[in-house]
Formats: sequence, C-alpha cells, structure tokens
Amino acid sequence: MTNQQQHRRTLALAAAAFTAAAAFSGLAQAQGAGSYPSRPVTLVVPTATGGTTDFSARMLAQPLGTALGQSVVVDNKGGGNGSIAAMQVKRAEADGYTLLMQYSGYHVITPAVSKTPLQWDAKDFQPVANVISAPQVIVVRASLPVKTMAELIAYAKANPGKLNYASSGNGSLQHVTGAMLEQQAGIDMMHVPYKGTGPALQDLLGNQVDLTFGTPPPFVPHIQSGKLRALAVTGKKRLPSLPDVPTTTEAGLPKLDATSWFAVFAPVKTPKPIIDKLTAEIAKITATPAFKQKALELGAEADYMNPQQLADFTKAELTRWAQVVKTSKIEAD
Repeated sequence: MTNQQQHRRTLALAAAAFTAAAAFSGLAQAQGAGSYPSRPVTLVVPTATGGTTDFSARMLAQPLGTALGQSVVVDNKGGGNGSIAAMQVKRAEADGYTLLMQYSGYHVITPAVSKTPLQWDAKDFQPVANVISAPQVIVVRASLPVKTMAELIAYAKANPGKLNYASSGNGSLQHVTGAMLEQQAGIDMMHVPYKGTGPALQDLLGNQVDLTFGTPPPFVPHIQSGKLRALAVTGKKRLPSLPDVPTTTEAGLPKLDATSWFAVFAPVKTPKPIIDKLTAEIAKITATPAFKQKALELGAEADYMNPQQLADFTKAELTRWAQVVKTSKIEAD
C-alpha cells in the first residue's frame, strides 16, 4: 500500500469514527431527553418566600411535578439583586434538572442599573416559558394619612424626604418604579431595599416603611383585610381582584406604567428535547381554568409564551428598560 493510499485509508477511518461518535451522541441525547426527568427537578427562585416570584414558582411546581412524574422542588435563593440565584443556575449542568423561575425586574432591569459588570447575562439562559404577568400595585401602610395618589403626592411634597418606600432590592422593578414616581410627580422619597418582596411586605405591615410597589399576589389579601391600602395600579386597566383601585393613568400619572413577568429559564445549551418537554407541560398547566383563576384571584394573569416568543420578548424588554433607566438616570444604590 502506497503512502497516499494509507493516508486516504486513515482519513476514511477517522471520518467513520467521527460519524459513529456523532450518531451515538445524538442517540444518547435523545434517550436522555426521553427518560427525562429521572430524579427531582430544582426550580431556583431569586427572591425570599412571600413574593410573586415565589408564588409563581409554587403555583407551577406541583402541577409540573405531577406532569413530569418527579418532584419539582422550589429553592429560594434571594439576594444580590437576583445574582445569587442566577449564578447558581448558570453554573448548573445543562440537563434540565436546575431551572430558574426568573423575575423580569432582575432579568431585564438589573443589567441596566448595575454600576459594575454582572457575572451573568440574559444570554446565559435558555428561555423555556413565560408563566405569569402582573402590573405593579402601589400600596401604603394603613396608618399613613393618605387615601389617593393625589394625597400621597401632596403629603410627600409637604414632607420632603420623609416618606420611605420598600423594594425587593437595588435596581429592582420596584426601585425603578419608585424613582419614576419621584421624577414624574416631583417628589423626594427614601429608598429602602430588601432581599425580596416578602421581607419588604413584613416591614410594611409592621409600619417600618411607608409604601411599596409590587405585583398584587402578596398584597391582595392584606388590602382586602384593610391592613394595607392600595392607591393605584400601574397597568393599563383595573384589576378584577381590586376593582375599586384606579390605574395610574386615572390618577394623573399616565407614564407610570410598569408590568412584571415571571418566566422559566434553563442553563444555556440545555438539550432542545428537554426544553420542548418542559414548555409543552407548562403550556398545558397555564391553560387550565384552575391556574387561570388562581392567577386572577391574586391580581395576576396566566400569560404563556413559548421559548421563541419569550426570547423575542426578552430582547425587546432589555432594550425598553435600558432606555427607561437611561432617560430616568436611575442607578442601583
């Protein structure tokens, strides 16, 4: 055999080996996706318990676990303006067993307000499905002597710097909403950041802070019981769960429009068959009357988006909020 023939034979053998390896890899991936999941799945939440992100995760976990035939465990990892949870999921194996229930404020606003580069980026995560969307509701402690947005603004102007508002963290949507209110109403308030809506809510109920902004689910029961007072909703329409609460447009602040969304993401490079299986089950769950009704009762809305829709929406939201932050000159504390 000549050297040229030997060379050709070597190349042919190498090509055959590569093809076999690729086929084996594809088969293994397909088999792995077909048997997924074979153990519990962890759904990491970037906030403490008690907020809408946590509620969204828990509303989804039980029915998703039933659909998948394995437990879906909610793991609250609040702090770092969402970075602790984000980094945990970013570093996880891309095998579908570690997922992120992400809050839009962290996903699309944190990158715009952060003074230093983040260790994670939206591109580190693969969209699975949007689950819930909800406007912000502006709530005050019941003992604060205001009953309308006009009265709140008048009180703030008469007491500059005295009012303090809680948020779920520096650079969160609540923080940005508070800054937007200050600029649009011409008032001055003090920002008090917390590690999630739950802790902020507890201090609001304990009269440690004066007001906050947030998605309705954790606040509705306390508004209905009279422990908190809702002044306005930042969406375009009133909420069925709070029909007597006006929108910010009705209250004279039409540009104060901030809606949150809560979506499931996976580590980038998670196999497509696994993403497809997860999003298909989430689509079924969010379409059920029980899930829709629960969301409405909490002041939210079941709002499924498939991976491509969520990817496109996320891209648009990143652009939108970067512009809002730039125009408003908002920075994390």
